[in-house]
Amino acid sequence: MPAWTRAYVRFVEAMNYRVGRIAMYLLYVMMAILLWSSVTKIMHVPALWTLEMAQFTLVAYFMLGAPYSLQLDTNVRMDLIYARFTTKGQAVWDVFTVFCLMFYLGVMLWGAFDATAYSFAVNERNPTAWRPPLWPIKSVITFAFALMLLQASAHLIRDIATIRGEKI
Repeated sequence: MPAWTRAYVRFVEAMNYRVGRIAMYLLYVMMAILLWSSVTKIMHVPALWTLEMAQFTLVAYFMLGAPYSLQLDTNVRMDLIYARFTTKGQAVWDVFTVFCLMFYLGVMLWGAFDATAYSFAVNERNPTAWRPPLWPIKSVITFAFALMLLQASAHLIRDIATIRGEKI
């Protein structure tokens, strides 16, 4: 494999590793938000923002953790047949499936980008009592889909290297 492909794979995986490790701490942020919600309800002055902010934090946690999960190969997979393949056989199957994944992610990225642009253009807000702007969470979702697409392409390069008998 050319040196630039190795550098690309290492760069993408380093970036997704760091983003994924940071995203793990969003779980603690969400717990703090929900704890604050409980405290304010006990004090009979419930905060309007806590439920939606917890939902936004959960979305960011889930979406930013997905590329990290793909990188670590901890995503859900049907191993009934796949586990019986040789390493090269698994790589061939992964090449096929990663193209399906990349198509799906491309469509999702296109839709997310379009929704984010619309949200910026009209200053879209959630139709609730708190009325937070939606562009921040939509931007996070768009960024996460872009990271997933980059990670899928890095997987494709790794699989091609495996088929060729090379290591990255």
